[in-house]
Amino acid sequence: MKATTVRWAVTAVAALSAALISSPVSAQPAPAPDPVQARMLAQQPLIAAADIVKAEAEDVTGFAGLVLEDSHVELWWKGDVPDSVAAVVKRASEVAPVRVSPAAHTNAELREAAKTVEASRGPGSPVHAVKIPADGSGLVLGTYPWSDAGAFTSALDPGVPVSVVREEPLRPVSRRNDGPPWKGGATIVLGNAACTSGFAVRNGNNDRFLLTAAHCGNPGQRVTDPTGEYIGTVSVEHSDHDIMLIPTGNVTSQLYVGGGDSNSVEAVRGWGDVYTNEILCQSGVTSAGATGGAVCNIKVLFFYSDREDLVEGEQLNGQPAARPGDSGGPVYGPSSAGGVIAKGTVTRTAGARIGFQDFRTANRDFGVYMP
Repeated sequence: MKATTVRWAVTAVAALSAALISSPVSAQPAPAPDPVQARMLAQQPLIAAADIVKAEAEDVTGFAGLVLEDSHVELWWKGDVPDSVAAVVKRASEVAPVRVSPAAHTNAELREAAKTVEASRGPGSPVHAVKIPADGSGLVLGTYPWSDAGAFTSALDPGVPVSVVREEPLRPVSRRNDGPPWKGGATIVLGNAACTSGFAVRNGNNDRFLLTAAHCGNPGQRVTDPTGEYIGTVSVEHSDHDIMLIPTGNVTSQLYVGGGDSNSVEAVRGWGDVYTNEILCQSGVTSAGATGGAVCNIKVLFFYSDREDLVEGEQLNGQPAARPGDSGGPVYGPSSAGGVIAKGTVTRTAGARIGFQDFRTANRDFGVYMP
């Protein structure tokens, strides 16, 4: 918001004397805990254990995936588990239970198989998404509801089982008046497009940026808030991964979590990896205006294996997971220390389903992290 156009009024509140009431006052019952928030917080030990395993086992031959179950972490593994991995599983189990289950295929094998599918896709292909389940069971192909994928799949020979899900494709989704220091979850304007800022980030040179979705604009494009106040000019993007950076020196590690006109913010404590079955929230501007807050109870389902490399989730109550204008907005989970952990930015939606880019990809592509 423009500092020259807004004045903050501070009203002094006088204390008024009142007669004391001698009759006893019954205690008000404590508000019922939010079950979604409680579930997200309950996953924190599982996420911590999964982080330990992933850091040392992800690149070892045999790794298929990690899944957050209700009371434990499931490590899917093909073949014999090496002593080094068994040791890290034992260490992670001191944080939360970790179990190992046999997988038919490794994550690397499925990614190679996905390349075969990608090579067969062309104009008019019935397949719009290639997904990798974390249990290593095979590939899942998302196909258009009106298409007949039988001929396409019968001609494939990826060397792994393939299942088909008929569903609408995830489509791009294109805080109203933020001010410096700029935050996540606020409206940003790029030409005729209005999107949502994701997270305030920095790189190794201590340059500061806002992270958002690449389909909202292009390098060299001027970015403002809705009043026209200048934020920055887009410097770099990764169009396949749908992420881009807006250089702006005045940012803060906070994001908006309330309604469309709310000033409610949460501190961003850092960033973390994303796991199958993890429960997350997204705080795009349009959804905030429509629902009065962030959209939560979004369960992670799949990791895509195509040029976009997106993560797919689903809002478990059947509500719209994102809306036009939420693009680039923050996807996050709770921090056990209070505040939130950055998980990614909104890219696509289809009803209750959402596609987002995980923060690790932004870290890998741009070398950015939390200020």
